[in-house]
Amino acid sequence: MPFSLSQLEHPIVQAPLGGGPSTPALAAAVSEAGGLGFLAAGYRTPDAVRSDIAELRGLTARPFGLNIFVPGPASGDAAALERYAAALRDEADRLGVELGEPRYDDDGWEDKLALARREAVPVVAFTFGCPDASVVTQLQAAGCAAWVTVTTPAEAVAAADAGADALIVQGVEAGGHRGSYDGEAPGDIGLLALLQLVRAVTDRPLVATGGIATGLGVAAVLAGGAAAAQLGTAFMCAPEAGTSEAHRRAIRGGARTALTRAFTGRTARGIENRFMREHEGEAPHAYPEVNNLTARLRAAARERGDGDAFHLWAGQAHPLAEELPAGELVRKLADEAREALRSAGGALAHRPEGRRQDP
Repeated sequence: MPFSLSQLEHPIVQAPLGGGPSTPALAAAVSEAGGLGFLAAGYRTPDAVRSDIAELRGLTARPFGLNIFVPGPASGDAAALERYAAALRDEADRLGVELGEPRYDDDGWEDKLALARREAVPVVAFTFGCPDASVVTQLQAAGCAAWVTVTTPAEAVAAADAGADALIVQGVEAGGHRGSYDGEAPGDIGLLALLQLVRAVTDRPLVATGGIATGLGVAAVLAGGAAAAQLGTAFMCAPEAGTSEAHRRAIRGGARTALTRAFTGRTARGIENRFMREHEGEAPHAYPEVNNLTARLRAAARERGDGDAFHLWAGQAHPLAEELPAGELVRKLADEAREALRSAGGALAHRPEGRRQDP
């Protein structure tokens, strides 16, 4: 039987958290607690993803999800990439590494789709675009539910038309990459407004994500029409997450977040740091070419604990992230959300209909 959000004990989904924080242990802990854990296929080889799935299934028999990047077009602007590489040479020298090759790749698209079908992954979620309807149909035939990330109502219509089982509605508050179909024109709508706009154009189940860090946030999006809330930054300080210590320190701090394409060539939200401030204006719209160009820089900075030189992806509510085991966090969020919804219902129930209430 294909996965349905109604199967969850708690309407809480862990965001994929590609690039390090995602681990089988984290996804298993969330699923075991009654939510839906996710693995990130992005930036990993098909063999590594296969190993992650096997490890996860050794930890839990409950449903989980796998996130796959939809490949976009190559940038075609070699001159802009050369200029950006020149601007980053001092960074490379300071860290003692060579810049990567600004090459295009599709992140193993076909191989990862085939793996998801063979493994009958319960939920396969897509980011950076909408797969063809044939891709969705093939996954569904293999027993996989297909979810698509959307950042505008038009993207939601396209995903529904392709046959998506559910839509991940990503507000601009979200940490990490914008999931928009067009990397040069990412959706910039706040989550609450976007939920209402998307609900007006489709009746598909919605998973809300972006700036949700507490049970109050979970309750808000459920009241706003979502079937579940997806949280990312809130899980990044869990002991099961692979988040680096420098990244954890930044999340615990109160620094502001900003949108940038300086690290990967695709717009993403992270905690503002020196690299963002110095290189944002120079970075071309070129994903994954810029991502490949800067990969060694970012890895070296992360290894050194230099939080000013690698991406610190985080949502706008990051100061609220708690250092709790993932399963405990799922249960706490669910309890807080239920209490918040009860309180909201009580506030409405105590107001006589048709009478204005004085402040």
